[in-house]
Amino acid sequence: MRAVVQTVSRAAVTVDGEVVGEITDGLLVLLGVTHSDTPQLASTMARKIHELRILDDERSAADTGAAILVVSQFTLYGDARKGRRPTWTAAAPAEVAEPLVNALVEALRDRGAPVETGRFRAHMLVESVNVGPRTVLLEL
Repeated sequence: MRAVVQTVSRAAVTVDGEVVGEITDGLLVLLGVTHSDTPQLASTMARKIHELRILDDERSAADTGAAILVVSQFTLYGDARKGRRPTWTAAAPAEVAEPLVNALVEALRDRGAPVETGRFRAHMLVESVNVGPRTVLLEL
């Protein structure tokens, strides 16, 4: 499981002209799932994201109550080492990835985090206004 975590002053996901997820002053999480990921790994990643000390004054979303926008991003497992056209074979298929993305979102909510999401299997327009910018790659 891979997550790109960015501090944002604003982030939103739009699908077919409708805003389906939107936050202010929080974390944008682009989440990739691979074949070997498990619900337990999703729970661990949720904890790491929630407790990541990336906000002002080295505080976390757990400390501040900051909102989190989670967007599924299979392209985090793209591999372009052998040319210009990436392969996506390391990304889990949607049938495997979607329940694990949902498990991570529920684990964040169980921790008390306000969470918004994108829409799985949709063509999403993701907008963000990064703060800092501060971006961290988490990989489990």
